[in-house]
Amino acid sequence: MVSVIMPKEKTCPPIRHGVKFCAAPSPRAALGSQSGNPALTFAQSAAPTAQCHDADEATIRQTQGPYFKPSSPQRADLVEPETKARLVEINGQVLTRSCRPVERALVDLWHADDRREYDNAGFRYRGHLFTDGEGRYRFRTIQPALYPGRTRHYHIKVQAPERPVLTTQLYFPDEPANRRDGLFRRDLAMRITEAPDGLAARFDFVLDMR
Repeated sequence: MVSVIMPKEKTCPPIRHGVKFCAAPSPRAALGSQSGNPALTFAQSAAPTAQCHDADEATIRQTQGPYFKPSSPQRADLVEPETKARLVEINGQVLTRSCRPVERALVDLWHADDRREYDNAGFRYRGHLFTDGEGRYRFRTIQPALYPGRTRHYHIKVQAPERPVLTTQLYFPDEPANRRDGLFRRDLAMRITEAPDGLAARFDFVLDMR
């Protein structure tokens, strides 16, 4: 199993993912590009999910499904070299209900590949990172395939340091299969912008904290 190795600092209790926040590496490094993969020429940012207002409601929770695995690799780039799927860059912010950015929040992403499969033996299309000082996160991945009973979606866990975990899912707004998926929620649809190399997707998470 692949585990996350952190530099030794002060001791703090592990969270559900097996990651220790107080020993977390620099968020800037977590958001950096991965070596060996070509850079995407995405737009700087897709349109904001929605304007944040003080006392906004927290992001809706959803089931994690049967395929979550702890101890995913820390990486922002999940794209496999052999994929022919459409590339997607997912970015946004993690905010409090009073619109404050959450620094060093853990954002864990996993999803099906372009063959409708989840990698339960390894960590393909699984990874986590930490938000920067402005609460920003950014993943480079692919558009997952449809599979029976579900529309296209991403699974996400978000956790501010020493706070409860938000588990939810993200959706594509104009996917026809949304109408047949009982779990689909319009409030969890990403804002999508076309980009030269794929899609730029934006979603801002609001945690239930002030």
